[in-house]
Parts: sequence; structure tokens; C-alpha cells
Amino acid sequence: MTKYIVKRLLMLIPVLLGVSFIIFTIMNMIPGDAATLILGETSSMEAREQLNEELGLNDPFIVRYVDYVADALRGDFGNSYRTRQPVFDEIFARFPTTIKLAAGAMLLAVILGVPLGILAAVKQYSAADMISSVAAMFFSAIPAFWLGLLSILLFSLKLGWLPSNGADTARAFILPIVTLSLPGAAEITRLTRSTMLEIIRQDYIRTARAKGAGEQRIIWKHALRNALLPVITVAGMYFGSLLGGSVITESVFAMPGVGTLAINAIRSKDTPQVMASVLLLAVVFCVIMLLVDLLYAFIDPRIRARYSK
Repeated sequence: MTKYIVKRLLMLIPVLLGVSFIIFTIMNMIPGDAATLILGETSSMEAREQLNEELGLNDPFIVRYVDYVADALRGDFGNSYRTRQPVFDEIFARFPTTIKLAAGAMLLAVILGVPLGILAAVKQYSAADMISSVAAMFFSAIPAFWLGLLSILLFSLKLGWLPSNGADTARAFILPIVTLSLPGAAEITRLTRSTMLEIIRQDYIRTARAKGAGEQRIIWKHALRNALLPVITVAGMYFGSLLGGSVITESVFAMPGVGTLAINAIRSKDTPQVMASVLLLAVVFCVIMLLVDLLYAFIDPRIRARYSK
């Protein structure tokens, strides 16, 4: 198991190099001049040229990329072009908001999706199955920003129950978390239902029933453990995507997260800030997927035995 973990961690190196090269290339291709964006349109040409020279923007592309990687290996990810402060200062100030938002949405999606999927599979073609299936398709089709705007209009402006922006209190996270979790809960519900339907038709489930095992024991102990493997994969990928993909929800609810920071940095062509934000999210996503694989081994003894070999 230790050898497998070390191997997966070493795989982070080529992944991060590939991500850094792609993002650095895209930022280099974006129209505009960083010096002009920093100093303004009214600045003199001499001042822009001097700032470009200070930032090393006059060097060839490959030279700038190699210099960036070399500095990053030493722990220096540069300073923001806008604030002239180390890039991770603002990222670490905003990262807890993004983590709370993503973790809360993922947890609520699993809490809602797994039981509803099990109920729909056990009560196939019943009213509960029909209602949960229709609700899952409905929330899968709704864009997150539209759902967020509707929730603000209803629960903040009309009823006044919850705040519509900010991240200062726990109540401010309720609407964004619910907005992000409902599409994920719909996907998990559909996946759990289809997986459970396949599992409960297996021979070992019929054997357990023939031996007189209770229905609840069959569902929760025998069927669910095997049905959870694809659900865990989807939940892990959903959590990782929320870390960088919640920018629209952060914008709708005016929450100071990493996604909003990255968007603002892209608009001002703040390459060091964008690079640091994306690389941090890439590392967190890879670590999450590693934890998902380890959770496989905890649930399924066959996978644990393969890791041991």
C-alpha cells in the first residue's frame, strides 16, 4: 500500500508540469499587455517597457516558462502583478471559503443522493421511484447560476430568511451549498439506482435471500458495499470539480473564493496568480482522487489484497 501511495504521489510531477505548461501557454496567448493592465492606458510607453523588463516579460516564451518552473521548485511562485504581494497570500486567505463550499455541497449531495437512489432501486416502478427519477432529471437539467438566482429571489429577497451574499456567517453558506449540491445529488441518485438494480439481481443476493437473511441486511451490508464503488468515484470527481468549478456560484453569491480570484486574475492577465491558483487546485484534485482509491481498498477486500501484492 505504501509503495502504491508513493507511486501515485510521484505521478503528480508530470501532471503538474503538464498543467503548468498548458496554463502558461494559454496566458501567453491572451491578448493584452500585463504592463498596460497594471499601469493603465494613460501610462507612458517608457513606464510600460520598464515594467515589462522588471517582470521579465520581454524574454522569449520558453525562457520565461523555464524560469517560472525553476523558481517554483524553490518554492517561489512569484508576486501578483496587481497587488505585488506573494500569490499564495491571497489564495490561502480565500481557500477556506472554497473548501467549505465544495465540501458542504459534496456532503449534502451524497446524503441526499445515496438514500434516494437506494429507495428508488428497492421500490422500482413505485411512486417513490418515479418521483425521485423525475426530480433527478429536473435538477440535472437546471443550470447552477439559474438555480442560484431563483433561490436568492425567493429565500433572500422575498422571504428574507437567508443572506444573499458574503461568507461571514454559516447562514451565508446555506444557499450556495444547496445550489451546488442539487445537481450532484441528482447524478448520484441516478447512479446509485442503476448500480443497485444491477447488484440486487446478482446470484449472491438471491443466495442470501434463500438462506433467510433479512432484506435490510441484504441491502445495507451485501448490496450497498458493492454499489458504492462507482458512487465514490463520482463523488470524488464531483468534489474535485467543485473546487475549481464553483466560480459561477461564487460570483452569483459574491463569495470570496479561489474561483473568483482566478477569474479576476485572468481578466487582468495576472499570470503568477492564475498559475498558482490552478496548480493548487490540481494538487488538491489529485490528492482527492488518491483518497478515493484508498477508500476503495477500505470498502472492497479484493482491491485491498491487490494493493498488498
